[in-house]
Amino acid sequence: MENKKILIIDDEPVLVKALRESFERDGLEVLEAENGKNGLDAALLNHPDLILLDIIMPVMDGMEMLKKLREDIWGKTAKVLILTNLSNGEKEAVAKTLDSYGYLIKTDFKIDDIIDQVKKILKK
Repeated sequence: MENKKILIIDDEPVLVKALRESFERDGLEVLEAENGKNGLDAALLNHPDLILLDIIMPVMDGMEMLKKLREDIWGKTAKVLILTNLSNGEKEAVAKTLDSYGYLIKTDFKIDDIIDQVKKILKK
């Protein structure tokens, strides 16, 4: 896991802090953004190995950010894992058409489950 970079785009500071601490213990470099606009800028600048993306955020929501990311040459193939409280079949279907690596409902998973999912994606 060393030398891997992950970008967390989420506006829930408590969750971001918990994820950051867990990922850093595993040797990952962690970048953060609190909305889709800042997240898109950070992704295109830093080219993380994986992006954890919330959907409902201020300034630019996660789905709009993902659409814009996919318009970029690097962003077309960036690994993105949706992590949201929004349980919505339509949003999940759109996320799949935009080649996300998964759609996790925050309330359905413990932090350790999310960490395990991220590790699996980073090993691919």
